[in-house]
Amino acid sequence: MTATTTPAASAGATPSTPESTALYDVPGPRTRQRHRIYGVICTVLILALIGWIIYLLFDTDQFTYTKWMPFEYKGIQELLLRGLGNTLKAFGIAAVLSLALGGILATGRLSDHRFVRWLSTLVVEFFRAMPVLVMIFFIFVALKVQPLPALVAGLTLYNGSVLAEVFRSGVNAVERGQHEAAFALGMRKTQVMTFVLVPQAVRAMLPAIISQLVVALKDTSLGYLITYEEFLHAGKLIASNLDYDLPFIPVVMVISPIYIGMCMLLSWFAHWVARRERRNPKTEAAGVAAAEPGTLLPGGAPPTPPRL
Repeated sequence: MTATTTPAASAGATPSTPESTALYDVPGPRTRQRHRIYGVICTVLILALIGWIIYLLFDTDQFTYTKWMPFEYKGIQELLLRGLGNTLKAFGIAAVLSLALGGILATGRLSDHRFVRWLSTLVVEFFRAMPVLVMIFFIFVALKVQPLPALVAGLTLYNGSVLAEVFRSGVNAVERGQHEAAFALGMRKTQVMTFVLVPQAVRAMLPAIISQLVVALKDTSLGYLITYEEFLHAGKLIASNLDYDLPFIPVVMVISPIYIGMCMLLSWFAHWVARRERRNPKTEAAGVAAAEPGTLLPGGAPPTPPRL
């Protein structure tokens, strides 16, 4: 009994419609049309909201020269640049310390010693549950620490404990056969973690790590509550000295795009690192040459029978 084939299949052509997978069914024509309608409606609503906000800004005279003239002064520009520099300094220190603390706590949670594992778990769960602002205020007021160390300490304790869970989950997500094979080769646990598990886990953990660093960058704005002269504190100082109605709106319109730009730049850096890792020769799959006919005997070609 012979199987019948369609002309497209016999010609080796691929079907025009995508095939369904085990995870979802590919939407049909009516569903795709309905999705396009939903997309158009959502786009119209978003554009209407943006238009309404722009109308309110023009209606309240937020784009007049009088309200934007103060930003031409050199003193205000220097104040904003100094605040931006302080924000980046606090973020840089907190990011490095958070990554280090997260690595230490993750190592403790993965330890074979029960006491170390329980102690690390207690520290991680405590600082994950504690609000960042409460920690910053406690360190600043109760311990009488200067604003910058208090801000950095609060950000480090919170983000480090969150990153510890990210690191631990990433290491545990690596296939069990990887570390079993490494142990079978005679490697110690430190070597298995350093050379086998962590390099594979970092690529999977990178998006979560960058997301948490973005959170740390935005949380540096809490420094203005403890009189740390960061970017938001500089904007608040400028707005409080302006003598017209709604002075915070122009200041927010200046500060917000810079915050958004820094977060987008950090996300772009994460994508760049991920692409670089994929192009790294150490992580690329080794090419295998096509199979070629070989000899059957070690001495060369098989002997041929004599001709009669």
